[in-house]
Amino acid sequence: MRSSKWLGVIVVLLVLGSVTPVQAASESDPIPTLAYYYIWFDSTSWRRAKTDYPLLGNYSSDDRTIMRQHIQWAKAAGIDGFIVSWKSTDVLNRRLRQLIDLSEEEDFKLVMIYQGLDFERDPLPVERIASDLDHFVQDYADSPVFDLFARPVMIWSGTWKFSEQEIERVTQDRRDRLLILATERNRDGYLRLAKLVDGNAYYWSSVNPETFPSYLEKLAGMGQAIHEYGGLWIAPAAPGFDARLVGGTSVVERLEGETFRVELNTAIGSSPDAVGIISWNEFSENTHIEPSQEYGSQYLKILSEIQHLPPPQIGEFDSSVPAAEYAETFSGSRLVAMGSLVVLMLVGLVVIARRQN
Repeated sequence: MRSSKWLGVIVVLLVLGSVTPVQAASESDPIPTLAYYYIWFDSTSWRRAKTDYPLLGNYSSDDRTIMRQHIQWAKAAGIDGFIVSWKSTDVLNRRLRQLIDLSEEEDFKLVMIYQGLDFERDPLPVERIASDLDHFVQDYADSPVFDLFARPVMIWSGTWKFSEQEIERVTQDRRDRLLILATERNRDGYLRLAKLVDGNAYYWSSVNPETFPSYLEKLAGMGQAIHEYGGLWIAPAAPGFDARLVGGTSVVERLEGETFRVELNTAIGSSPDAVGIISWNEFSENTHIEPSQEYGSQYLKILSEIQHLPPPQIGEFDSSVPAAEYAETFSGSRLVAMGSLVVLMLVGLVVIARRQN
């Protein structure tokens, strides 16, 4: 593992004088870097709600060559594994098996996130969820790609829409084979389920560091509560956000990579067991760091710089970008609001000081 993995993160944005950095992970206890990964893409997926497109073209998640390239690029940038979005269907099972096989060949790790809500954001029947988790344990969990932690990790997306009784019905007989994490969005939400799950992964893709300068305090509070119960804490970090084409309203500007650096630093400041980058390839919400037409390999280069690795070698590719009517481009100012970033860092220092006392 890399002893200096997060040294770059902890010294970014030291503005207006010297600011004490957060503590880095030690060589003997490095913090894994993971990225949320989606296997739902068909060639037609790229016709809806996209303003940017992959350098690899409008791919299908059935393409082994594409999937292998994703793994190799991610590894080169210092990403230890993918957090794979899944529920049991014929198509997704086929693609998951392919991803497992390739990850074994490439010595790459996987964590799962189970999609517990349907397309309308309504909860799936708990019987379906329980059956799908049993299917995962039986058919996939023995692969060494899932040995990043003590047991394979299964994050349950949408736990806030389920009762405690429903959560317990699923988790009580399965925690001996899986580490089942909730996806609660605040400390109280996690505490509601703390005795029924093995930790929490917060998928906070739309936080704006410029307008929410105290969000490190929120993440640190969640991490502290999770660790008090002996659970795993996967903290979020995104490069930006824009989901207006899928019904969203907020936009978090990327600011030429500064948003990503701030969010990585904030995630590390919450003392996580892993950082969950949102995302590798969620192009509809524009949180992707996969090399793309709009951003090139900028975000993989940022990761490699932070982790003191050589920049990934991204070749030239012929891409099948859709016709102009499907494409839009980002515009507007990308100046960094340094005052807000200073506030974020100072709040983080206060939180860290409190936790050390």
